[in-house]
Amino acid sequence: MHSSLSFDSYIFGNRLSLDESYRVAKGEAVENVEGEIMQLRTPLDFAAITDHSESFGIHEGCDDEEATLSTLILCRRLESPDLLFFLQLRANGAKRPPDNPMLDAAGDHEKLHKFAKMTWDKIIEVNNIHNDPGKFTTFHAYEYSPTLPDVGKHHRNVIFRNDSVPDHAVSMFHAATEIDLWKQLDDLCLGNCQFITIPHNSNLSWGLAFANITIDGDPYDLEAWKLRDQFEPIVEMFQVKGSSECAIGFGTTDEECNIEQYLTRCEPGQETQCIHPTSMVRDGLKLGLQYKEEIGFNPMDFGFIGSTDTHNSNPGDTEEYDFRGASGVFTAPAETRLSNSNRVNNTPGGLAAIWADQNTRDALFDSMQRKEVYATSGTRIRLKFSVNFESQQETHPMGSTVKADMDNMPEFSIVAQKDPLEGPLHKVQLIKGWTSNGIALERVLDIYCSQSCSDEVFKVDLKTCEIDQQQGEDEIKVSWTDETYKPEQNAFYYVRVLQVPTCRWSTYDSIALGIQPPDDIPATVTEMAWSSPIWIDSANE
Repeated sequence: MHSSLSFDSYIFGNRLSLDESYRVAKGEAVENVEGEIMQLRTPLDFAAITDHSESFGIHEGCDDEEATLSTLILCRRLESPDLLFFLQLRANGAKRPPDNPMLDAAGDHEKLHKFAKMTWDKIIEVNNIHNDPGKFTTFHAYEYSPTLPDVGKHHRNVIFRNDSVPDHAVSMFHAATEIDLWKQLDDLCLGNCQFITIPHNSNLSWGLAFANITIDGDPYDLEAWKLRDQFEPIVEMFQVKGSSECAIGFGTTDEECNIEQYLTRCEPGQETQCIHPTSMVRDGLKLGLQYKEEIGFNPMDFGFIGSTDTHNSNPGDTEEYDFRGASGVFTAPAETRLSNSNRVNNTPGGLAAIWADQNTRDALFDSMQRKEVYATSGTRIRLKFSVNFESQQETHPMGSTVKADMDNMPEFSIVAQKDPLEGPLHKVQLIKGWTSNGIALERVLDIYCSQSCSDEVFKVDLKTCEIDQQQGEDEIKVSWTDETYKPEQNAFYYVRVLQVPTCRWSTYDSIALGIQPPDDIPATVTEMAWSSPIWIDSANE
């Protein structure tokens, strides 16, 4: 989520500060740039507000009494919402090496570093003011944001454990690739400092997210894979630009992969503005199994989280019924949201859920490192997923890696509870991935369905968005044993829980305006939750 400290959020017209962002997270009502009220029905327990580190120092540079004329011209252009100016800055950022507009204007590396450090220091100060252990947790965090041609992204969120942080935020102007990022952070993160990075928006990465090359086309070597394995335990599954789980045609016929897809699959010869096989999380998981056979460990054994990525200073504001857009004046008010063809595919975003003993920085960070986390499409489904072998007398939660048992099949346990303020639960599915003779395979199983495994039996009144609360389930508890289990295979398993269909935000906006919903997008949406996987390592290793 971004505050006005991010240059794009600022260009979109957002003027709400980091402090105001946290007020929204805690449940306060705040107006967006068009006067719409943004307020969470249920406050958040924690938040990581990840402004673009490439933006750090811009506001300080604009306030500099010694600013050059070219700097002042740049700063003046930032004050007026201008989508073309934003696209121009992004295009310059996609150059290799990327252009830094403030450096081009001021020409002084030392001064720009000082300004960027001032922003980082302010962020740390505000984060600490709002951090309230046991009640509300803030993380020191930012987004590392290398840009790609045609508005592509190869971004990562950087999250720190505690107050021990580097003295500056590493941006794409410091670190050309993700490997450089990990190395520099490892060098700068001293003492009690610890960090993780989270791949973000992989569906718009033009295939780089789970490829074996960097943004500059250099191949990963063993050291690079080890760095990724060490510092990247979780990945983003869902956000305002849709789902990054899977895409039909890439080794799957899973129809749920079509839900909230921002782009379509690449056509032959197409490189950008489309989904590649190495853009989607499930494909990354399957590649991880293959890499394990090649290099001896799995560098893509990711846990799952969701996030919003809105640029309106409204963390966790994921309700469909009062979605306020994601990009300031370009997606607000409702008339603008519905008429902007480039933005109508947006969703309100996802949420990260963490199982932890305490609501503190250390406890939550520990859970992220061990991958005891799950993602949702914005709903607040509660989800537990675990496995045990009868002979081991031990239960392993989501995120675990377990050694295969030669004599017993794995038994999985799932407990899912509906969001108290949302629709009932419809279906529980289990997704298995494994390798056979070096080929990665998958299987999607419906292991529990309420009434029917088809969502067509559930009706939504598109004039009022009312649903029958008697349909579906409030809670689902189910166990499943893998009868096809082979102890010599490496495999992963994760759970997907689906709500009954409910109105999409575009339908709510249309009802409020007294018009027909757009006919080129679904009127309803199936909200979901995804557990982090459980991996079972071959008994032969």
